[in-house]
Amino acid sequence: MVTIALFEEKYAAAFKALNLVWLEQYNLTEEADLQMLNHPQEVIIDKGGIIFLALLNDEVVGTAALIKEHNGVYELAKMSVAPQHQGKGISRQLLQACLQQAKQWQATEVQLYSNSQLKAALGLYESMGFTYMPLENSPFETADIKMQLLLQN
Repeated sequence: MVTIALFEEKYAAAFKALNLVWLEQYNLTEEADLQMLNHPQEVIIDKGGIIFLALLNDEVVGTAALIKEHNGVYELAKMSVAPQHQGKGISRQLLQACLQQAKQWQATEVQLYSNSQLKAALGLYESMGFTYMPLENSPFETADIKMQLLLQN
């Protein structure tokens, strides 16, 4: 059974490796990604964010992060599930953990940047209530989609 846990330094290599799988598969890896993946504690957690991990028998099979942006706005980032574990609802569990945390932090909005190649992820976001918004000020050169979910606390 998959359990959702908080990031610990011992999982840093798995966090990076899992995310590089999909970034490289779709040719999306860029410097902003590598900064997060190489320094998750400093870039995400120390700045007021959080990283959730999906664990199966103490093996990391999925990841998702919330990055603090400003004024109650968080960015959903680095959501990945190992290819052999996709289609089992793990990404939905991770996304639900992120949304629950955002509500606990009294966030008003969760945004995300994505790429139109990531059809399964976009379908998940849509099913969870995310809506498309104009793409402005993207921190990622490869992002061609921006979505948001307004939260009611």
